[in-house]
Amino acid sequence: MTRARVLLADDHRLVAAGLKGILTAEFDLVGIVEDGHELIAATKTLRPDVIVSDITMPNLNGIEALEELKKIDQGVRVVFLTMHRDVVYARRALEAGAYGFVLKQSAPEELIMAVRAALEGRRFITPILAGEVLDAMRRGPAQVTDQAASLTLRQREILRLIAEGLSAKEIAKKLDISQRTVEYHKYRMMETLGAESSSDLIHFAIKHGIVEP
Repeated sequence: MTRARVLLADDHRLVAAGLKGILTAEFDLVGIVEDGHELIAATKTLRPDVIVSDITMPNLNGIEALEELKKIDQGVRVVFLTMHRDVVYARRALEAGAYGFVLKQSAPEELIMAVRAALEGRRFITPILAGEVLDAMRRGPAQVTDQAASLTLRQREILRLIAEGLSAKEIAKKLDISQRTVEYHKYRMMETLGAESSSDLIHFAIKHGIVEP
């Protein structure tokens, strides 16, 4: 019996090594890539049945990569495996066409279930967030007054890293972007949120669940 072909995208090598062990027990792991551009190139070449991808990656994040892949192949199936316990990320992932949203804190069985669901054309949301995500999607488009929803995915990534104590230089290196780009996004966030300091941004991130207290 032919095993389903899975492509893995995660820039954390230790995490990727652990996921390799989980996935190869049931699927044919055809490759591992570390950023969004590599993910797009590998998908074109390897033609996996399902992609398992992190969201936060250098260059293009996972959701941006999915949006680009959808322009090439509407049938592409992506399951996101992420540390972001955040309804906004889950909602944007599903709206972009993701088939699954699983947390890295979840049991390995959830990831296998999500990949199986994607292979069958079904969607899988980690049970911890499923109710909140479905409620949010039923309410329709996020309101402009929702400040957290007004931030872009890149801004949320940068805000999370600021809240974790990283400097602009460290964030730039981690996301593989320029320090000037980090400072620009920080400035735009402060402008959007009415924040006057990094402390205000961190308080906002905690209040809105972008990072854990």
